[in-house]
Amino acid sequence: MFKAKRWSSKKFNTLEPIELAMMVLSFFSVIIVLTLTFGKLDKETYRLLLYIDGAICFIFMSRFFWELHKARNKIYFLRHHWIDFLASIPAIEALRIARVFQILRVIRLIRMSRSILWPLLRQKKQATLASLLLATVLILANASVLILLVESSNEGANIHTAEQAIWWALVTISTVGYGDFYPVSTLGHVIGGIVIISGVSFFGVISGYMASVFVAPDEQERKESQQELIRVELEQVLSRMEANQHQMEKNQTEMLNEIAQLRKEFAKK
Repeated sequence: MFKAKRWSSKKFNTLEPIELAMMVLSFFSVIIVLTLTFGKLDKETYRLLLYIDGAICFIFMSRFFWELHKARNKIYFLRHHWIDFLASIPAIEALRIARVFQILRVIRLIRMSRSILWPLLRQKKQATLASLLLATVLILANASVLILLVESSNEGANIHTAEQAIWWALVTISTVGYGDFYPVSTLGHVIGGIVIISGVSFFGVISGYMASVFVAPDEQERKESQQELIRVELEQVLSRMEANQHQMEKNQTEMLNEIAQLRKEFAKK
């Protein structure tokens, strides 16, 4: 029980970048659910939002099982996070609104934390990875939805289905540009330009992140190497101090012997 309480306290007092990313995705997913439930959508837009919601649910489900795998007390984790599992099932529409509880839990986590930026600065790699994940989902989702809404009603447009919109968003954000699907309206061109700029920035961040992972030394390894260097230097200092002490003891012994010898000589005289 003590271990479970200690794990729980650590979990709810440490704000991780991935928690903020999941909160934003939960909020975005709730908007999608409300749009699917109350919005008047055409068939292809409805299918596109279902695809996006399914992708977000896959991310939630993957994270749930990953956290379950890492949890020391799995029973305790399941008892306190079962709502996350139910909210990650895309086929049950009635449970999708349960993602609001994810937002409320992370908001409570933020209020309990003394600082928001400090944990993010301390966990730069995780913050970068969470930002990349969040940016990927948001850019692809918004770009595909907007281009479908804008282009599907234009004469001469070639983007009419959810699959075509998703494919166009993937190709555009990667700056590959196959040319099989493209916008024909002015607003569509503007959306495409924004997605291209976002893609260039996105892959620039990925390149920097990969460089930091494979080239820059890890912070933990750096600390360990510094600690090892300090330990070696301390051992050398202690060795020199011990050698000096032995030399001083030797000199003191020699001086005492000489004094004793001089006393003997004075006594004979």
